[in-house]
Amino acid sequence: MDELLTALADPARWRLLSLLAERPHPVGALAELAEARQPQTTKHLQTLERAGLVTSQRTGQRRIYALQPGPLRDLATALNGLADAAEQAGGLHETYKRYGLKLEAERRAANEPGWADGRTFRFQRSLGVRPELVWRHLTETSLLTRWWTSHDLRVSELVFEARPGGRIVQEYRDRHDVDGSDPVAGRAEGVVDDVRPGERLAYRLSPQLPGGGRAFTSHADFGLRPSDTGTDLDVHFRVTDSTVESADFIAGLEIGFGQSLDKLEAALAEDPESPGPDTDPRNTQ
Repeated sequence: MDELLTALADPARWRLLSLLAERPHPVGALAELAEARQPQTTKHLQTLERAGLVTSQRTGQRRIYALQPGPLRDLATALNGLADAAEQAGGLHETYKRYGLKLEAERRAANEPGWADGRTFRFQRSLGVRPELVWRHLTETSLLTRWWTSHDLRVSELVFEARPGGRIVQEYRDRHDVDGSDPVAGRAEGVVDDVRPGERLAYRLSPQLPGGGRAFTSHADFGLRPSDTGTDLDVHFRVTDSTVESADFIAGLEIGFGQSLDKLEAALAEDPESPGPDTDPRNTQ
């Protein structure tokens, strides 16, 4: 495949393939039609032949070249496969495009300090486990690390003191940076405001700018209510202290935390304490 792509990358060789797609041609005719010198045309044709894109045969004093469509069809199949994979990648490519649009809009809006103050976001999830188990995943660091980032990141350091006034430190890296050799992707620090086990959790968290300053402060309020199927989770975010440099963070807040909650649902479903499909969560001990 590498030799095929290399052969196709040259515009002069692509022009020769276009001419051969119409009909077989001798070298001299191809050079004339391509408005090129015959020695250079011969070298291009040899490259195309080694890649399997053309074939040749000698007739008298002339060498006639013809296009081989098979490799082109194989390449088209491979390219279509890549395109299909991108369209079926769980909507992540669409998320990337959506974030790009938000990023552009927020950067235009971020013209002075406080530009995003008062911005609110709300997330709701119906979770098929009892509130006590959801609470553990919201407050225990070993469980928080499983979901408290977007899809392309992982938690590399976490402090979460689940008490009023408790300290929060969150550091995250690219999810492929398993040995910690790359720079830290981000860091946030905050404090816990309210803790009502199984009912309400509220905290303030401030992502840090690359230079170390505060980008903005998110005020997060998690409400848990028992339901017939498990737990209704209602999350409110409110933005304060927004700086001009916080546009990139604000743009990704709704998308990123939505992905985090998707990971929370998956983590709860995989938890050993999670009830089976035929178990009523209210009766699970």
